[in-house]
Amino acid sequence: MKPPEEVKLNREEGEALIERIKASNLRSEDQGLLVKLIGVYFWLTLALQETKIRLKRLKVALFGEGRKKSKPPGGSSGGIAAGAGANPAPPEPPLTSSAAKPGEEEASAERRRGHGRWGAEAYPGAEQVICRHDMLAAGQGCPACGRGTLYPLPAGIEIRIDGNALLTAVRYALERLRCSACGQVFTAPLPARAGEEKYTARARAVLALSRYSLGVPFYRLEGFQVLVADATQWDQAERVADCAYPVFEQMKYLAAQSEVIFQDDTHTRILALIKENRTAVESGQAEPRPGMYSTGLVARAGERTICL
Repeated sequence: MKPPEEVKLNREEGEALIERIKASNLRSEDQGLLVKLIGVYFWLTLALQETKIRLKRLKVALFGEGRKKSKPPGGSSGGIAAGAGANPAPPEPPLTSSAAKPGEEEASAERRRGHGRWGAEAYPGAEQVICRHDMLAAGQGCPACGRGTLYPLPAGIEIRIDGNALLTAVRYALERLRCSACGQVFTAPLPARAGEEKYTARARAVLALSRYSLGVPFYRLEGFQVLVADATQWDQAERVADCAYPVFEQMKYLAAQSEVIFQDDTHTRILALIKENRTAVESGQAEPRPGMYSTGLVARAGERTICL
């Protein structure tokens, strides 16, 4: 089948052709159909030139939406709209230059709800800074019109995301003074916020979370911005575990009193058990043991769930 010959028709020629069709002896139904076809030609030409039409929308415009599924019984009143199975006619944009572009029609018709971004309420831990007008305040006159009075509205929210290292160090330079006569040295005291210990409770918590929640090895964190030896990191994380150990023991006690306990192996291997099993197998004292993973326990105690 040979492709059809190319048709080139500008707006002036199209308007003249429509006038000739209306003045002809054709039936009114035929005249209306031809006018619609000419409108589709100009609409499709403009859409293809601007490449702002999708294949799905083009298919619907040329061939209709097809047969619609009937609604189940008991649905909303009104039933199925008449003519749902018929193919609707393609759009009939006017031939004048003031017609809306296909891209604008598609954007307004298929605009999705929401914008896909998180709102300000998604940052509950963000530092809050209140910004006030330098020259204006509630109760003053309007500087634009001079007639009204300014009154407060809910604050506009802007979010700025910054980056920080997992650990940050503060270097305190303590001023020292020596007496020229007796040689006594006077050292300036540390500020109260510096605390007594080198590693704060927040630093220890970050070390524990980075290793056992984020999975960052101690040796990798050792060379990341703040130099802290991996052995020192282990010591500080162990102090966090010592603080949480009484809480863990209490959770074990509450889990033992629960009605239901679920258990399953995790992906965490027990290195000490692996070494012990390897030594026992090599000496012939035991058979190879496949199960050397930690076990997770989930207990249901009333309305609460305890994970161990």
